[in-house]
Amino acid sequence: MLAGRAARTCALLVLCLLGTGAQDFGPTRFICTSVPVDADMCAASGAASGAEELRSNVLQLRETVLQQKETILSQKETIRELTTKLGRCESQSTLDAGPGEARTGGGRKQLGSGKNTMGDLSRTPAAETLSQLGQTLQSLKTRLENLEQYSRLNSSSQTNSLKDLLQSKIDDLERQVLSRVNTLEEGKGAPKNDTEERIKIESALTSLHQRISELEKGQKDNRPGDKFQLTFPLRTNYMYAKVRKSLPEMYAFTVCMWLKSSAAPGVGTPFSYAVPGQANELVLIEWGNNPMEILINDKVAKLPFVINDGKWHHICVTWTTRDGVWEAYQDGTQGGNGENLAPYHPIKPQGVLVLGQEQDTLGGGFDATQAFVGELAHFNVWDRKLTPGEVYNLATCSAKALSGNVIAWAESQIEIYGGATKWTFEACRQIN
Repeated sequence: MLAGRAARTCALLVLCLLGTGAQDFGPTRFICTSVPVDADMCAASGAASGAEELRSNVLQLRETVLQQKETILSQKETIRELTTKLGRCESQSTLDAGPGEARTGGGRKQLGSGKNTMGDLSRTPAAETLSQLGQTLQSLKTRLENLEQYSRLNSSSQTNSLKDLLQSKIDDLERQVLSRVNTLEEGKGAPKNDTEERIKIESALTSLHQRISELEKGQKDNRPGDKFQLTFPLRTNYMYAKVRKSLPEMYAFTVCMWLKSSAAPGVGTPFSYAVPGQANELVLIEWGNNPMEILINDKVAKLPFVINDGKWHHICVTWTTRDGVWEAYQDGTQGGNGENLAPYHPIKPQGVLVLGQEQDTLGGGFDATQAFVGELAHFNVWDRKLTPGEVYNLATCSAKALSGNVIAWAESQIEIYGGATKWTFEACRQIN
């Protein structure tokens, strides 16, 4: 009986010590154990010896834990220092790369971002600036050539003198651009007065653009209302045209137009129609390396058009809400068709129809990366599906060609913004 009590006492002592080891280690405590008067003292002293051994082991474990904690704290501090240094390196590399390269990490479209590219010309690297100036010069030269053709038919000394003056200005600007190109290629870097020089060139281009526009206005009085084309020479978020009329509710449509572009990658957005609550009600877009697509109520069909060869092409897309059947025509020939494109969804009325830009909001939210670059003419819309013969007449500039019964191409119905220009349409003259 007494032996059993002593054994229980020793077991209680061990459990108390083990329980203390499982807790947070505090100050050292003394444990008193009652031993019966008639108990075996050797057994009691043996239990005390076991307790000392357990306590020694616990203290060693505690010391090991504290050492590991100090090591972890030290490693955390090292990681924090390395993270700070890495952040500084990344910040410096971003500054060295320049704003153009720092923005290349974005995703595809970033619709609704609302970024303004009005000042992109001054922020881009010198080589890109020269490229844009070169495109502007080429556009002005093309317009001048068009004016020359007009002046041959309507010869006058005033027209010839203005033409000669404009030609000399273009030649002078080309020499300046070529000089800048040669400077960059030789690795001499840009001159110190780079900003002043660029402002002078841009001012001269603006003046030249205004003079040519004045001459083109003289042409307008002598040409039919539908014999004109729109030109979008640069990829911006502020150059576009707006159709004065909206679309009605439509359960079928045909959209046709002439396009000319050599832009890459992607010619951009020839037109977009947005309604309240749906910016992508009806959109034609070729963005990046993707094929041209038509969107109806955000549903997409890929089109087989290949038009970025710098030549005029006539394209048409027909669609009916029943089963979402569509057809695509290029230069009078059907090249693709499909179905299940927004079936049983009528095109909604009371929207905004824009040429040259993709709308992220009603009438705005333009993204320069999706802007159309090139020339556009004879944009017509019907509220029915045209026959293959009717499409062919349009593509061949036949006298039997129809005008759109919803949107007919007319100069009085088109408003231009941001530097987009109008002049006499030439594609049908080349075909005929």
